[in-house]
Amino acid sequence: MTSATELPAAAPADDETGTTGLGTSPLRTDALPKALGIYPYAADLWAEGLLWGAVLRSPHPHARIVSVDTSAALAVPGVHAVVTAADLPAGPDGTPVVADRPVLAAGVVRHHGEPVAAVAADHPDTARVAAAAILVEYELLEPVTDPEVAFHAPPLHPDGNLLRHLPLRTGDPDAVGTIVVEGLYQVGRQDPAPIGAEAGLAVPRPDGGVELHLSSTDPHGDRDRTAACLGLEPDRVRLVATGVPGATADREDLSFQVTLALLALRTGRPVKMTLTRAESFQAHTTRHPALLRYRHHADADGTLVKVEAQILLDGGAYADVSAEALAAAVAFSVGPYTCPNVFVDAWAVRTNNPPAGRMRGEGALQSCFAYESQLDQLAKQLGVDPLEIRRRNAMSTGDPLPTGQAVTCPAPVTALLDALADSPLPALPLDDPEADWLLPGGPGGAGDPAAVRRGIGYAVGMVHMLGAEGEDEVSTATVRVSGDHATVICAAVDSGQGFATLARQIVQSVLGVSEVYIAPVDSDQTAAGPAARGRHTWVSGGAVERAALMVRHQMLQPIAADFGMSVELLTINDGKITSYDGVLGMPVSQALEGRELWATAQCRPHPTEPLDPETGQGDAFVSIAFCAMRAVVDVDIELGAVRVVDMTVAQDVGRALNPRQIENRIEGAVAQGVGLALLENLRTEHGIPLNASLTGYRLPTALDTPDIRIAALLEERDVVAPFGAKAVSAAPAVVAPAAVAAAVRAATGLPVGRLPILPEDATLA
Repeated sequence: MTSATELPAAAPADDETGTTGLGTSPLRTDALPKALGIYPYAADLWAEGLLWGAVLRSPHPHARIVSVDTSAALAVPGVHAVVTAADLPAGPDGTPVVADRPVLAAGVVRHHGEPVAAVAADHPDTARVAAAAILVEYELLEPVTDPEVAFHAPPLHPDGNLLRHLPLRTGDPDAVGTIVVEGLYQVGRQDPAPIGAEAGLAVPRPDGGVELHLSSTDPHGDRDRTAACLGLEPDRVRLVATGVPGATADREDLSFQVTLALLALRTGRPVKMTLTRAESFQAHTTRHPALLRYRHHADADGTLVKVEAQILLDGGAYADVSAEALAAAVAFSVGPYTCPNVFVDAWAVRTNNPPAGRMRGEGALQSCFAYESQLDQLAKQLGVDPLEIRRRNAMSTGDPLPTGQAVTCPAPVTALLDALADSPLPALPLDDPEADWLLPGGPGGAGDPAAVRRGIGYAVGMVHMLGAEGEDEVSTATVRVSGDHATVICAAVDSGQGFATLARQIVQSVLGVSEVYIAPVDSDQTAAGPAARGRHTWVSGGAVERAALMVRHQMLQPIAADFGMSVELLTINDGKITSYDGVLGMPVSQALEGRELWATAQCRPHPTEPLDPETGQGDAFVSIAFCAMRAVVDVDIELGAVRVVDMTVAQDVGRALNPRQIENRIEGAVAQGVGLALLENLRTEHGIPLNASLTGYRLPTALDTPDIRIAALLEERDVVAPFGAKAVSAAPAVVAPAAVAAAVRAATGLPVGRLPILPEDATLA
């Protein structure tokens, strides 16, 4: 069997100056094989005796399963197994957060595309033909697709339709302001649309267990949930993490890996499954659609007096992480601003729409769009500059969130706004026929250049890092050094965020060893947790640093003893050990000659607590990252066509561990945010997606992506974080849609209350 993770050890990752370690920008070691198209992913795997899997999915968003007849499928030549929910030995339930999502539907289907049965055959086409031959008799049920109706609709699940209600109460409910602005805001259903569709390989083991090769971002979580669904002990399931072809969500569809493993166990042969793009849209979760009602009270100079809000998240058919997303939406409902009186009611509900789950800044993005739109309204009523209204209310370190938690990490909101103010604006379009491609609609468009208006908008947002509300965050890493090279063993999956490069830089900085190999990830290693919320930079990077420091002490202790000094008087720079007095100068390779050193360490941040279910109060978050953005757009006010000209970003990064990688992550997040602002929306009708393909679901291309400039990477270190660094990519994705909406609002004078912004939202009759 070909493994998708056994890559050759990389050459030393030097940057242009020839230095290594933290603060430099080495080339990612997977950059070249990915650019050449030779980097192995799960879709590239092969094994002797391979069978192919296919899934039958429900064509209905809500129906009762009357019967399932698999006889026609079993009669297809080349078919080796057909499985349904009845074949799951431990029952059908299992999901990342709340155990309510079936692996294969049993009794009822709750969303379009829900898996009902699966087939293993000797050819992928045979498997798909056989899956289509399975006869399922459905009794159609009325789908609940309006989240506001879900409160009073018949229960879609034994637990009911309400996933969570979270009120937030702080301050004086009778407080009023001189100026009051109100708004109703709507956020659509953004799909992560990963560059590679879901794929995997399951291989049965001699002990009755199974080995899974998947693009998992949480190997131990997926292993444990798969084992539970199959009625196996966790040590009977091994998960090998393959290359992840893009993941801005958690790839949370548990059905895929359990069904794959079940087919392998049933047939006794390896089974591979590669989803089509249409199936991929059905298989993974989306961003939560949201409806938000806001009322801001302010005094005569624009200082916030009270914020009132109602927030409704559509969780789709299953719980997934809706409760977690709701907590972020509520806690950050006022944004990076201070307000003494805040009253919020928020709900997440079940519907028969596609399931919603984790996606960059879940919950925080929806609130950001609403509260930033409110501040623009407030600035307009007061006749003040949008930047100024934000400065007057900006949060600082030590200020409380509406949840009562003090923001003890750096909160440089004013400095971020100042960086935007100091950044030059892009030039206006030239009065040149050859530059007509710069106008909305592009060359040959129907628009009149005289109808184009330029708008400038601002937005500031915040996201939490790591898990929240009492989630135990911990990661473990081992660092082993032998001769002139080191190996890092850590089950942190590099899902595109560059953890492998960061781990290499950490070891280079601490130990002075240039050649660092990152071991492939599998569930036999000690758990490191999921790749989400920037947690691997913090907890896994922290674990690698601690293990490397322990090895450093082992290496330096005998040298220090020989010279009659303490280890603290020795330093390692440029691969050389030197003493404080300059007497000692020894290459690291010499100190390690003939020795093999290793250490294992854990990193666990300080604990958090759940938000109070009655008041929303509590210290729920480990730390927070902030981002400010300025968007410049050109709008054809007759056609409603919008072109984003420029996005300028100022971000709170704590410490820039790899400046180039940070900039790349910001650029990707901004592009994703622009996609939600103008293009991306998985539209549904009666619960059935209408555009679940890459031709129907519009993603931003290189022509849609604006110039993205970094005004500032503010390095005010978070003292409780390893290296002082903060997460990078979620915050720009949260802020970009709000900034684009603000710019369209400035260009047109229209309220712009929904995402994505449609042509009718930007048209002046």
